[in-house]
Amino acid sequence: MIAGNSAIAFNCFPTGQRFCKMSHSETSKLHRLPSQSTLCLATGNGKGDNYFSKAVNGVDDRDGIIIVDHGSRRQESNLMLNDFVAMFREKTKQSIVEAAHMELADPSIKQAFDSCVRQGANRVIVSPFFLSPGRHWNQDIPSLTAEAAKEHPGVPYIITAPLGLHELLVDIMTDRISYCLSHVAGEKDECSVCFGTGKCRLYD
Repeated sequence: MIAGNSAIAFNCFPTGQRFCKMSHSETSKLHRLPSQSTLCLATGNGKGDNYFSKAVNGVDDRDGIIIVDHGSRRQESNLMLNDFVAMFREKTKQSIVEAAHMELADPSIKQAFDSCVRQGANRVIVSPFFLSPGRHWNQDIPSLTAEAAKEHPGVPYIITAPLGLHELLVDIMTDRISYCLSHVAGEKDECSVCFGTGKCRLYD
């Protein structure tokens, strides 16, 4: 058990083993624990593990959710995240949901974190709009989130798994393939992703 004011960090990878890195002041240890495949990264941010274990079960209306993507110099790509966040907010009925870009565009993770707290969030859930648990999930997003959280001591946060190997992604990919083939056959208009690009076509 870690003492109440200790920072807690999890880094769990889908390998059949669970690797937990626990930070204790300047000291860190790496433990291998038997577990089912799991993927999460979290911190107590001053609340301690007792608070975090109680709070982590389910999302409530005082949670702030940040959906973060990479960020792009292409404005259309950044605006697509705003559309997804609006869709997420509408479907989940969560009141505090913010978009953030890891780099290259605003709002940043810090700006989104600040906005969540201003709206009354007492816990922040950072959900990466990424497919794989690469360097951005493992290093960059945790670093940027930790920096943002420094200005809000007592507000715990968690960085959830990226989209990863989820069976619903098979349905999404199947839907994309089916729709694009229907467009090529002249049965449907371009989807919102391909609209105006002319890329959804057969190449000889």
